[in-house]
Amino acid sequence: MTAVLSDPLAARDHARAMAGTKVEAMPVLPPVADDLPAGVSADGLVWEETIAAGGYATRRLARGTRLRLIDTQGDACAGLQLFNAEMPTERLNVADTVKVQWNAYLGAGKLLLSDMGRVLMSILEDDAGTHDAFCGTSNAATNAAKYGNGTNSGPCPNGRDRFLLGAGKHGLGRRDVHPCINLFKGAKIAADGAIVPDIGPFAPGRSVVLRAEMELIVVIANVPHVLDRRPAYTVSPLRATAWRGPVTPPGDPIRNATPEGQRAFLNVEDHFRR
Repeated sequence: MTAVLSDPLAARDHARAMAGTKVEAMPVLPPVADDLPAGVSADGLVWEETIAAGGYATRRLARGTRLRLIDTQGDACAGLQLFNAEMPTERLNVADTVKVQWNAYLGAGKLLLSDMGRVLMSILEDDAGTHDAFCGTSNAATNAAKYGNGTNSGPCPNGRDRFLLGAGKHGLGRRDVHPCINLFKGAKIAADGAIVPDIGPFAPGRSVVLRAEMELIVVIANVPHVLDRRPAYTVSPLRATAWRGPVTPPGDPIRNATPEGQRAFLNVEDHFRR
C-alpha cells in the first residue's frame, strides 16, 4: 500500500478501483430502505445511513420529516444535538426540555424544546425506554482518562469533538456545541440525588422515531456514554433513516397532550407565520 500511495497515478487507480465498495457504516446514496413503515413511499426517503461505532453524522431535515434511529446491536448511544436550520443560534435546550414538561425521562409523546420555547422535535415512537437528559457527552479529557486516548483521530474519539465535526459542516463552531440528550442509554436520579446509569447492553433492534417540527440541523455522535463503566471503548453501530412527512396538524395528540406542549407548538406556528 505504501508503494501505491507514493505514486499519484497508482493511488488514483487504487482509489477508483474502490468505487462501488460497500461497508456497514456509510450513507446509502441514493437512500434505499426495505423496511419503511406502511404508507411511506420509497420516493419520500431522504436519509439512510449506518453510523459507525465512534462515528458521527449530520443532516438538514425539513419540517415534518420523520427520523428513525435503530440501535442495531444493542450498544449504541445516540448523542443528539439540534439546531434551527434557519437561525442556528436557536438550538436544543435540555434544561427547558426537562423543566417545561415537568419530566426528565424522555419517551413517546415527549418534546425536545429549544431555548426559545419552540418544539424542535417530537418523539412519536419509542420501544427503547432508556434515554438520558442529564449527563451530556464525553470530551477529550474524560476519554483520555478512561481509555488512554480521546482524540478525534485516535481509537477512542469523544462526543464533544464528534459534535464539533458535525456542526462544522454547517458553518458552526465550538461555541455552538451545546449539551445533548442521549438516546438508547439511560440515566435516572436516585432518592439520594445520585445519577444511576442504565447502560446495557440491550437487545438489538430497539428504535426511536422522532418528528421534525421545524427546519432542523441534526447532529448525532455515536460514542460510549460518559458514565459507561466498562474499561473498553464499547459502542455499536447506529442506523438512521429519515423520510418526508406532513407538518403536525392542530389536532395532533402529542401537540395537545399538555398546556405546555400546546404553547410550544403555538410558538412554532408564530415563527413560521412571519
